[in-house]
Amino acid sequence: MNKRLINFLLTILFVVIVGAWIYTSVRDEFLKQSRASQRRTVETVAAGYPSEPEDVEGWLKRLSEEANEYKVAFISEIPMPGEKLSATPKGDSELASLTENFALDPEFAKGFDNAAYEEIYRSTKNWTVGTKEEQALFFAPAVSLKTHDIEGALVFAFNTDGEQGFMRMLNTLFAGAFILFAVVIWQLMLSRDPIVGFALAGLFLMTLTFVAYPLFEALRLSFIENGKFSLGIWKTILNSEGYLSALWGSLKLGCWTATFSTLVGFLFAFVVSRTNAPCKKLISTMGVLPVISPPFSLTLSIILLFGNNGLITRWLRVIGLNFSIYGLPGLVLVQTIGMFPIAFLTLGGVLQAIDSTYEEASLNLSATRFKTFSSITLPLAIPGLLSAWLLVFTTSLADFANPLLLAGDLRVLSLESYIEVTGMNRLGHGAALSILLLLPTLTAFLAQRFWVAKRSYVTVTGKPSGRITELTTPGVRRLLTGIIFVIVFFLIMLYGTIFAGCFVKNWGIDYTFSLENITEAVTRSKDALFDTVTLAAIATPIAGIIAMIAALLIVRRKFHGKRLLEMLLMTPFALPGTLVGISYILAFNHAPIILVGTAAIIIINYVIRELPVGIEGGIASLRQIDPSIEEAATDLGADQATVFRTVVLPLVRPAFLSSLSYTFVRSMTAVSAVIFLISARWYHLTVLIYNFSENLRFGLASVLSTVLIIIVFGAFGVMRLLVRENANLMKNVT
Repeated sequence: MNKRLINFLLTILFVVIVGAWIYTSVRDEFLKQSRASQRRTVETVAAGYPSEPEDVEGWLKRLSEEANEYKVAFISEIPMPGEKLSATPKGDSELASLTENFALDPEFAKGFDNAAYEEIYRSTKNWTVGTKEEQALFFAPAVSLKTHDIEGALVFAFNTDGEQGFMRMLNTLFAGAFILFAVVIWQLMLSRDPIVGFALAGLFLMTLTFVAYPLFEALRLSFIENGKFSLGIWKTILNSEGYLSALWGSLKLGCWTATFSTLVGFLFAFVVSRTNAPCKKLISTMGVLPVISPPFSLTLSIILLFGNNGLITRWLRVIGLNFSIYGLPGLVLVQTIGMFPIAFLTLGGVLQAIDSTYEEASLNLSATRFKTFSSITLPLAIPGLLSAWLLVFTTSLADFANPLLLAGDLRVLSLESYIEVTGMNRLGHGAALSILLLLPTLTAFLAQRFWVAKRSYVTVTGKPSGRITELTTPGVRRLLTGIIFVIVFFLIMLYGTIFAGCFVKNWGIDYTFSLENITEAVTRSKDALFDTVTLAAIATPIAGIIAMIAALLIVRRKFHGKRLLEMLLMTPFALPGTLVGISYILAFNHAPIILVGTAAIIIINYVIRELPVGIEGGIASLRQIDPSIEEAATDLGADQATVFRTVVLPLVRPAFLSSLSYTFVRSMTAVSAVIFLISARWYHLTVLIYNFSENLRFGLASVLSTVLIIIVFGAFGVMRLLVRENANLMKNVT
């Protein structure tokens, strides 16, 4: 070990020496070229000094209007060293004032002396000109073209922001390269399991770069007012009853939505995976349908059916019933319908993976079906239930599209944040309100982890059962199926509104039958459709694989910083989309990482934002798998990559497929963050749908929503073909 450590330190020392030489060479060459370019500019401008004294002021005025990279001041009489200026400098007022105030400074005296000898001099230090810091000063002679006499001195001030930016980028790149090289060498020379080490290093690098850094930029913005550090924004928020009321409203909405969504999701998952109920494919399809459509489509359907002038509301008024969908009840309804697929997708894999041997043993010991369910099945599903509740809770807190349309008199932080950013252009206030949402999210996250860590939920061993025991009687099964079909009928009614909107001129305004919407929508959405599918297709496998790797490391490995990594991976799901979009623009719109306007920033946003769902599903599934299966493969000579590919991935196939499906769906239907990240080159279909809806072109929005749903369902089929279910793990309900 000592020998390997010495070799590691010698290698690092060699890299430092070589890196320092390369760094110094690059830095010096850049500064040399930059300063040579500035000097050529000074020579060119000074050579244009007018021949007539009366033309000097006009010449200086033209330079101040036309030149962006420098400022110029003129001193008509060059002072002797130690003497004050005998005439007031002309030209740029700020530079002239600096020259007058510091004329006796040794640097200015040396500059004037060089100008007197017809030489150009660059100050050895930078100066503050007005409010602009780090200005490089050049002194040049003002030579008359007519007499060739020196008529004064010209002082040039060049902005060094470019140089400073390059130096920051160079420092960041070399520091990053050194850290990366040190990690690689450490893993190769000292680590017992380099693959795991590289995976951990990659996850930490990813989360620090694309989670912590943008979040830091947003946090920094909340402490800045008028370009200076200030606590004013936070004092305003924490002392405002309105904002505190919005926080309480968000908590109420999140808890109710998470509870109802988890119950509905568990109902769907249980009936599909643990019973012999009819129409399972229909139930599964309807169970994921709400998460496929754009998040505001269901809200618009609810308003058109149950709003103040909705079709059903009008009918209720006729029979004497007054009903309002606006406020907390309506929001809970819409968010539950839109978010229960999150719980369904998470719980489906968990329930399917539970080994029925325990349930069969319980029934053989004369326990009732309900007793077996309540004492075995339900407790073993607790990791999935808690994960589903947490994911829905964070999604509800971060949602602003539904509150924007249905909040009524209910105030929620996500909407307050959105209004601050888009309505009042107060980015700092919006960022602070969004950051405030992290407190309840992190609290729920830590509570869930503490609960799960104290218990064992292993059910998948080396001898999995190929059967799933039927735990419901025919009567209970009919009851559960009946409840599901009521929910399915409600969903069909909502989506029927969207589908019907494709064939009327404009739903809610003009109900005349027409096919014009289909032609116009397809024509206007070609580019956006191609961009959306391409970006989602790239992000989906990346997010799925990273999620399973992260889940495996969190569940199966002990390492320093596990909780930190886990929280960093979960944090993006709790952030409002507006905050994510703004923080990404703040973080990646300048050196060293410039991504704004590219496809990469959209793909990264998809991957980072949707990782928590895949990770939570993977963690819940892995907690049910006995580690001895992987240990047996390792003992037989398989490396970590082979164990992951041939053992872990097939066992967590339901969770992996759910991760792929959810990432693709959310990528196809994203709105809040993407609306800040799209560009002229890369557009998004849901942003186009939102624009159509905002302009009351609901017919066009309905067509594109329908097209989007068809595409996503087609992608589901392809993913199921590519990630086939392991025949050894298939189960039949008995």
